[in-house]
Amino acid sequence: MGNDTVTIIDNATGKRMELPVFKGTCGPSVIDVRNLYREMGYFTYDPGYLSTGSCDSKITFIDGENGTLLYRGYPIEQLAKHSTYPEVCYLLLYRKLPTKAELEKFNESIKKHSLLDEAMRVFYRGFRHDAHAMAIMVAGVGALASFYPEALNVHDRNDRETSAHRLIAKMPTLAAWSYKYSIGQPFTYPRNDLDFTANFLSMMFGIPTEEYQANETFVKAMDLILILHADHEQNASTSTVRLTGSSEASPFAALSAGIGTLWGPAHGGANEVVVHMLEEMISSGKNLKHYINRAKDKNDRFRLMGFGHRVYKNYDPRAKIIRQICHQLLKEIGSDTENQQLFDTAMALERVALEDEYFIERKLYPNVDFYSGIIFRAMGIPLNMFTVIFALARTVGWLAHWMEMMADPDARISRPRQLYTGPDLQKYVPIEKR
Repeated sequence: MGNDTVTIIDNATGKRMELPVFKGTCGPSVIDVRNLYREMGYFTYDPGYLSTGSCDSKITFIDGENGTLLYRGYPIEQLAKHSTYPEVCYLLLYRKLPTKAELEKFNESIKKHSLLDEAMRVFYRGFRHDAHAMAIMVAGVGALASFYPEALNVHDRNDRETSAHRLIAKMPTLAAWSYKYSIGQPFTYPRNDLDFTANFLSMMFGIPTEEYQANETFVKAMDLILILHADHEQNASTSTVRLTGSSEASPFAALSAGIGTLWGPAHGGANEVVVHMLEEMISSGKNLKHYINRAKDKNDRFRLMGFGHRVYKNYDPRAKIIRQICHQLLKEIGSDTENQQLFDTAMALERVALEDEYFIERKLYPNVDFYSGIIFRAMGIPLNMFTVIFALARTVGWLAHWMEMMADPDARISRPRQLYTGPDLQKYVPIEKR
């Protein structure tokens, strides 16, 4: 924060107003417009909130110009190299890296809460066998509120923490069961002898008739993906969680709303669309230049999915990390596979695009979605589960923002304003006279 101000002048009335300017730890300063309407009679107009700071936060920082992503000040490159997903969860929730004892205690709490109430087994049967897994997740997370009425006490710090642990713990079970239901296999229960990520893969791919042993490379790749997707500042789904949570709704309701937002192809569903795009390119037999030219044609609705980002104007730091693990994973599986063809096509597309002036001038670099879908395919995870795993990873970020907001004494229910362009006052006409 600071004492700087900017002056605005209403040319119509000559009225002047000093607006405070706040400076954060990193990033651009913000102009405090909270008193603008009261003193000047104006609202600000910012469709999509592209230039609006909706809150102050101590969780995540993104420098889009330089391709920087920090969790609580720690660069994503360091966390991806040295940390684990549960440790990152602890960092996001508790504002510091845990000691060994703190992490063990946290892991034990998560394991304790990983089981779902048995009534949830019946809940799944209410869906069509081919229901999209995200539809099940939206409903399933919201349904959890009925099992934990104490979660409605959102002003109790201990209850908030318990709810956070429950959601982090149960999300892998909900996700894996949605997959099992779609393929007609028995639900697999969580195992307390496995770590967080291996346990999720066990519930996804294990069956009662034989012992499941997770591939270590798969575990490493999945854990990395969870870390890279754990939080990403005030994106659409996180803003939705904050908006819903601002009404003092249950955290289960807030996260259910966030999952619904994440489902959209412009947000969490992008990696699914990337795989569809690459498959189309392969099956068409056309060279990549054909698709590059289509992407550059303003009259063609085709877009290169997985390129560019609303915030990053440089290479997405997560894409650099995930590209390497993708290569390692496919090398271990073997080169004579459909997945290798997808990866080879992706790398070739990246090379062509990054050598084209159109993409260079617009700084359209590959983002994290460009490679994550290929990794999921290599692991045998179907397309309709891609966004579910994104939701699983982002759960802790949503919770960290929700808990930060609920602990803020200045928090208020969110209430955006509008520029009304509809009809002015009209007089009602009885139906017989219209």
